[in-house]
Amino acid sequence: MSKPIIGITGDVKAVDDERTGGARVQLNINYAEMVARAGGVPLIITPHSDPESVASLIDGLLIPGGMDIDAKHFGEENHPANELQHPERFRIEEAVYRALPAQLPILGICYGCQFVNVMQGGKLEQHTPDRVGSNEHSSGELQTYEVDSESRFAGVVGAPIVEGRSFHHQAVSVVGEGLKVVATHGDGTVEALEGTDGRFCILVQWHPERTPDDDATVRLFQSFIDGAKWYREQKHAAVS
Repeated sequence: MSKPIIGITGDVKAVDDERTGGARVQLNINYAEMVARAGGVPLIITPHSDPESVASLIDGLLIPGGMDIDAKHFGEENHPANELQHPERFRIEEAVYRALPAQLPILGICYGCQFVNVMQGGKLEQHTPDRVGSNEHSSGELQTYEVDSESRFAGVVGAPIVEGRSFHHQAVSVVGEGLKVVATHGDGTVEALEGTDGRFCILVQWHPERTPDDDATVRLFQSFIDGAKWYREQKHAAVS
């Protein structure tokens, strides 16, 4: 059977350039590289994609990093430090997410972790430095995170402690329905969530694609792609 197709939502950036029509869709290449290395086929989802068609085509969804989600989506006013995500990206991500079949695997990274939490009715801590007193979580320095030993995530990464590089000033505060916390930083910041309904849904607050040769990173992407392969096989079996 052919390789699984992994949809990756492209970032949308406003640009002052007549040749681009005022905005540009882009993706940091390391997301696509990690998907390809693990055996998947990366496919960029743009704001003009048809959500239902995308949802039926892909075998897994990767929601990558981005800017800040407008706090109106979880019932709050925006913090002064917020740099908002382009609304067209949020719009297509929400539409695709709502159209996904129940068992389609999801991997969320940084913004992607926050996005799924908000979609599930959760809320975000809008500026972690207000609580922790530093900008450590947005510095890109290598951090360590404690993993819940009873979680699916622990089996995926194969270690009680994982390392990663973070570039965020927001984090999960109220956990959304159907999700649970499976990794935390020493200062209490939520660093990973997973779904509780049986599907592969793992959401990490750090950027594993920035540590591509780390064993936990390799295992995470490989597990995601393995889940997408299983999903693809089940999907094709159902129509054969």
